Order: sequence, then structure tokens, then C-alpha cells
Amino acid sequence: MTTGSEESTDAERRRWCHDALDGTSRTFAITVDVLDEPMATQICVSYLLCRVADTVEDAGHIPSDVQVDLLETYDRALDPDDTTGIEAFAEAVEPWLPADPDADWTVVARAPRVVRAFEDLDPSAREAARDPIRELVSGMAMFVERYADTEGIRIETVDELEEYCWYVAGTIGTLITNLLARDASPERTRQLRENDRSFALLLQLVNVAKDVTDDYREENNVYLPATWLREHGVEPDGVCDPENTSAVASVIRRVADHASGYVDGARTYLEATPETRGNTLAAWTVPYLLAVGTLRELDERAEDVVREGGVKISRAEVLAIVNRFSDGVDRAAIERLRTQIAAAPFHQHAKRQQSD
Repeated sequence: MTTGSEESTDAERRRWCHDALDGTSRTFAITVDVLDEPMATQICVSYLLCRVADTVEDAGHIPSDVQVDLLETYDRALDPDDTTGIEAFAEAVEPWLPADPDADWTVVARAPRVVRAFEDLDPSAREAARDPIRELVSGMAMFVERYADTEGIRIETVDELEEYCWYVAGTIGTLITNLLARDASPERTRQLRENDRSFALLLQLVNVAKDVTDDYREENNVYLPATWLREHGVEPDGVCDPENTSAVASVIRRVADHASGYVDGARTYLEATPETRGNTLAAWTVPYLLAVGTLRELDERAEDVVREGGVKISRAEVLAIVNRFSDGVDRAAIERLRTQIAAAPFHQHAKRQQSD
């Protein structure tokens, strides 16, 4: 692995990465905002490296064989024992950059800067993050190659859905655990490693359920299991057809219910999270509770995923949850908050408390 020719100071690269994150992922930006240093930058930069691969994998305008080549070049550039430099990836991807790049493609275009920021991290952070990032990249390349003939991913079974979720999210869960476990006791480390998959798959399965329309229309990908869709008389390419709204909503609820099976394990993960090296419990509790709120909305209005292009909890509820942790979080309160949010939007509960 050799770094590119991006010239800037450590501080400038760090600031650029934090600014870039704000445009690529609302959830991770919220997480990083409530982390302290050095964990905030370690998570931010590591996530951006993952985002580069994710953007290439989702690029419908790039032929599948080219996507695979790009991802494999990127993986070699991240390998400390390979002489491939990140500039090789930057040069290979340059012809495929949109004329007016959005935030995601801007990160891809500036991959050398992100890699240089990664090299600025302390050695223990790089060691903790590198292997999970490379597993994510290679897993994405594998799925693109698997579905090269369909020009888009078509998940067949729930087992394959979990395999996909592992590569795109479970690996990030391992990355986070590796960073957190550096100072954790053996018992905490055991709990983290036993439950990081639950934490990651909960968040990713919620994304699958709520983003069905965008995934199909913007990326030509269908992550709802085809076996479940066909039980309701729907082929994968019909997920956005109005006449299939009720049937697809049933499958969305089924995926959401499957995600709910990971809620308890995710809570156990939170309870084991150490608050060291700038880590905060709030950083991971917020996305957990946002996922719980989204599951509530999916159960109540899964049809809107097809009719309106997606389901999200309101900005008012997001702000109420974030503000709840502005002064930290009591571990004992996590289960109570989960129960409240599963039942009703949190900002409504907060308003009732204020009126009382």
C-alpha cells in the first residue's frame, strides 16, 4: 500500500473528512458528532474508506466487470503488503466520475486524501480497522460479480440477505468492536464480539426495509428476498409497481420483523460498550434508537415505502432523541427508551413530560 500525492496537513485532512461525512451519511454524522477525539476521527475516516467501496458497488452506470476491477484495485491499495498505490484506483475510477459529483462521488474522487487521513491515525487504530474494511470491499466485489449477468443485485433468500448485510454492515460492526476492544476488559470484549453482528445487522436490515424503492430505481438492486416476494406473487422487478403495493408491504414488514430479532443483541452490545479513547455510549445508542423508531414506522406504514419512496422517522423525533443524550446517557435507561420509542414517536413523549 502506498499513499497518493494529496498535499495537506494532518489537521486539514481531518477537517475535510469530517465535512465530507456530513454529506454522505446522516446516521454516521450524528454518531461522530457525539464522539470525542481520537475516536471521532478514527470512526469518521474508517467509514469514509468503506463509503468509497459502497459508492462504486452501487454505481448503476458502471459495467459490472469494471466495478469488480475497481473494487479489487481499491482492495490492493488498502493492503499494506501490496505495492499498489491509491493513485492507481483514483486513475481507474476517474473516467466513471459523474460530471457533477454528489457528496459520495466527491469522496470517491478524493480517495487518496481519505487514505492519507487513514495513515495519519495511530497504528493501533489502523490495525483495528484495516482488515474489516478490506473484508467489506472484497465482499462487495463478490456480490457485484455474482450478479454481473443481471446488471443489479437480486437477493434470493433470507440467508443470502444476511450474507450481504454481513459484508456491508457486519464488517463495520467488527471494525467498531476492534476499535472499542483495545481498552476493554476480557468480559466486555467477549460481549462486544458476541453481539456486534446483531448491532450491525439490525441497522442494515432496517435500511433494506425502508429503502426498497430507492435501491431499485436508483441502483437497480432488490434486497428483499425473492423467495418471500414470490410467496406473495411478486417478481423482484415488480417491487415498485403500484399494483404490488400491498404484497411488497407484507414482505417489508417481514424483513422488519426479522430485523427486530436483533434488537436484544444490539442492546447487549451497547451495554458492553466502553467509554474510552473518546468513545461515548450516546454515539451508538442514538442510531440504535433511530432504528427502533424506524421499525415502528415500517410496521405502521410499510405501504408508504412503495407509494412515497421510503419511510423515515420525523426530524422532530431525531432531534428529540439526539437532545436526550446531550448530557450523556444512563445505561439503565436504554431499555426504557427503547420501549417508549417502539410505542410512539419520542418527541411526543418528551412533550408530554414537559407538560406534566
